[in-house]
Amino acid sequence: MTRLFGTDGVRGLANEALTASLALRLGAAAAEVLTVDHRSSKRRPLAVVGRDPRVSGEMLAAALSAGMASRGVDVLRVGVLPTPAVAYLTEFYGADMGVMISASHNPMPDNGIKFFSKGGHKLPDAVEDQIEVTMESLPETGPVGHGVGRVIEEAVDAQQHYLDHLKESMPRNLAGIKVVVDCANGAASSVTPMAYKAAGAEVIAIHNNPNAYNINDNCGSTHIDQVRAAVQQHGADLGLAHDGDADRCLAVDAEGAVVDGDQIMAILAVAMKENGELRKSTLVATVMSNLGLRLAMDSVGIVLRTTKVGDRYVLEDLNEHGLSLGGEQSGHIVMPDYGTTGDGTLTGLALMSRMAETGLSLKTLAEVMHVLPQVLINVPVSDKSVIATHPEVVAAMEMAKDELGNAGRVLLRPSGTEELFRVMVEASSEENARRIAGKLAAVVAHV
Repeated sequence: MTRLFGTDGVRGLANEALTASLALRLGAAAAEVLTVDHRSSKRRPLAVVGRDPRVSGEMLAAALSAGMASRGVDVLRVGVLPTPAVAYLTEFYGADMGVMISASHNPMPDNGIKFFSKGGHKLPDAVEDQIEVTMESLPETGPVGHGVGRVIEEAVDAQQHYLDHLKESMPRNLAGIKVVVDCANGAASSVTPMAYKAAGAEVIAIHNNPNAYNINDNCGSTHIDQVRAAVQQHGADLGLAHDGDADRCLAVDAEGAVVDGDQIMAILAVAMKENGELRKSTLVATVMSNLGLRLAMDSVGIVLRTTKVGDRYVLEDLNEHGLSLGGEQSGHIVMPDYGTTGDGTLTGLALMSRMAETGLSLKTLAEVMHVLPQVLINVPVSDKSVIATHPEVVAAMEMAKDELGNAGRVLLRPSGTEELFRVMVEASSEENARRIAGKLAAVVAHV
């Protein structure tokens, strides 16, 4: 049986793969699994539910809320807020579970469901598997009368509590910094410009008018040219681009050069080491991070640990080893001292705080790392599970490794959310990276 949960929750085309009936059953099963250890006669369990502004979120929020209430769980709806806000509010309100309805950077027709356990933590694979099993065996009926959960619509103080948390986490005054923020017409549209303004920055917000249909539509972190152009148009010090649920952040400097998640991690790692905040002088990234990040960290005495792709795996490693900074090249940056998941708004505040602290431009700060040319090709496949072990793919990959030697790197991996196989090559020149990646992608497509 195909696993329902992917790299980051349950995701699919809303009302086709991800239906209201599936959401109802998923909400009921998750309520059973995630609140079983916290039920008492004194109070009903509580769930926090947030969403991004895409149109199907309204339908799925209603279905999930009904499913959880049918199992005796009270539901607090917090409206349109970033994923990290929902994680934070799950802990803040003392809730037993949290739910974020979002497909992150995916286009509007898609949607997704992410669960948090008590304290606002992402779920390990074993708990997700338990939810799937519970869905199959869940009885049709649940508690009755006073045992049925209540649904509390739109907690009016939720956004302010999250803003207060951001201010307490990154209190440095950002006066004098002019920033363009691309909100992707998503969950960042309201709260993120407010957070940057509250910190003292001059803020120019773009793509901050969601209409339920325009999320990620030629904007946000997957369309970085939009914020690049705006930075140069307004003469800003930097630009920040978020994705649909605002758990990631990419940047551009005053000249429009992209500063990706690897470079942001390098900047923050150096800052935290200088300030005595980088525990064990160690940074955690994924296997997709650029080889240049490892070289940069080696040069300043910082250890780089790597995990498989997915910010929750970075989180698991951070928590297991008691570390304080990790993330992904895509802009998911995790700082466990301030949050239980990646937070794009918090990342933007941290980056601007470093600029304010040092008086240096983002371009100068980013020079701590030299980015090796990296080419990523997404190859559509019919069955991504068999590609990595196919003899022709294995042989082609070995040839590529031999050709690159120590001057580059090759990585092949399945997408966690789509029927794609990702071919990534780093080399000393972009020409070599493209040539080798193209050859590998052709083999993957053929098999």
